[in-house]
Amino acid sequence: MPRVLIAGCGYVGSAAAKLFAAEHWEVIGWTRSEQSAGRTRGRAISFSAVDITDLETVRRNSFAADVVVHCASSGADSYLHVYRDGMANLAACFPNARIIFTSSTSVYPQRDGSSVTEESEAEPDFENAQILRQAEKIVLANKGIVLRVAGIYGPGRSFLLHSVINGTAVIGDRLVNQVHRDDVASAISFLARSRAVDPPRIFNVVDDTPTPRAEILDWLSVRLGLPLSSSPPTARPKRGRSNKRVSNAKLRALGWVPAYPSYREGLDRSVLPALEGGELRI
Repeated sequence: MPRVLIAGCGYVGSAAAKLFAAEHWEVIGWTRSEQSAGRTRGRAISFSAVDITDLETVRRNSFAADVVVHCASSGADSYLHVYRDGMANLAACFPNARIIFTSSTSVYPQRDGSSVTEESEAEPDFENAQILRQAEKIVLANKGIVLRVAGIYGPGRSFLLHSVINGTAVIGDRLVNQVHRDDVASAISFLARSRAVDPPRIFNVVDDTPTPRAEILDWLSVRLGLPLSSSPPTARPKRGRSNKRVSNAKLRALGWVPAYPSYREGLDRSVLPALEGGELRI
């Protein structure tokens, strides 16, 4: 039975852990705190609290793993420690494992609406994305796999849906690149099981349909029967820095197929049913 470590069992990590367990992997999940680990005990996955930013802690808890997935999340004040240092610690303590790191398409700085592939420039001009690039370089130096993940949405989580419901939607025609949580989990599992992955081991994880922001907001407005605000934005939107069309062709060429190829399927089949059940966060 192959063994996988999921370092960071949050929104994406938990979905990936369940998928590995269903595929008969032995799954070990590391969480940030004992409280988080306690909430998940008793399932088919072994959870424990391990601080990946501390090298000695990671070393003490290391084991013979076939795959190590770093999908931990971080607040602004701990970005460097969780991503760069955490990745370096995992690489040092699991030298024989295939490492998979969930990075972000934010490392692409393009703002002109151009098409972006894994070969496109990835020299971001803001600090958090620069830290992600540092972590990526550690992964690639250790023959690991980098997943550049687009904006994640899914059950209980949709920034655009939240903004329509709250009347805070900012209309704009920039392109939005998204991917459903379950498709991120399936990409992680797919690449963990792939026998050979040729360098450069970088893959964009995004759906098939980069879409103008205004189109998605209009669709949600009609679907929910809620008008969009006509007031101009009071501040520059946090997610409005880039404007690009990110391609998933490289990952698709290996055989990965997203279950939710566009926002329509993802929202209609997954997110809106969860909303009707009273579950929503940003």
